[in-house]
Amino acid sequence: MLEILYRDEHLIAINKPNGLLVHKSFYSGEADAYAIRELKNQIGQAVFPVHRLDRKTSGILLFTLDKETLRLMSDQFAARAVEKKYLAILRGWTKEEETIDYDLTNEDGIRQNAITHYQRLQTSEIGLAFGAHQTSRYCLVEATLETGRMHQLRKHFKHILHPILGCRHYGCNKQNKLWLENFGMTKMMLHAHRLAFSHPITSEPITLNAVISDEFKRAGEILSFDLSQYSRSSEGY
Repeated sequence: MLEILYRDEHLIAINKPNGLLVHKSFYSGEADAYAIRELKNQIGQAVFPVHRLDRKTSGILLFTLDKETLRLMSDQFAARAVEKKYLAILRGWTKEEETIDYDLTNEDGIRQNAITHYQRLQTSEIGLAFGAHQTSRYCLVEATLETGRMHQLRKHFKHILHPILGCRHYGCNKQNKLWLENFGMTKMMLHAHRLAFSHPITSEPITLNAVISDEFKRAGEILSFDLSQYSRSSEGY
């Protein structure tokens, strides 16, 4: 069963688990399960995704229950009127805060402006030897997307040389192997934890929060991060 964070007659939001595709995609390949189909079967009616999350990204995924609401919500996303916040565990220690303004090329070869703002929340250094170093450094950051490009956070954090832990394509494969061998960790540490927007029908402000996954919690425990405030989802609906 998918965890439902919010539901009314127009909208429904879930906490998407890591590894679940939103829908069939040429770029993502085949899968046994898709969020659209799973949620449709769970609630017994059609759902329409407003945005997307990467397969390996967990967190808030918003759907509408009709096409008119989909149009209205899509307009909000296009106008950058939706607040999207993510938590990520990165290799190394970033700056305390930074705006990454770095253009990205999409799957059709088109260059697009992409902007990410982030704040470093916590740092950790553990006795895990890596290369010539006897310890390894990591940090927890909260990232806010100003634009929503494909794999934006994964590409942007790679660009500043602080890749997301557990990210294969844009990450550090040597660090990923280290975590696999020492901790049995295979998940990517990227979670969409907050979504804030105006209800497209009532104009009521809506803020949704999604609890982090068990694997994200486990990584936090290994690194002695305090993740208690990210372990509470939205209150009912």
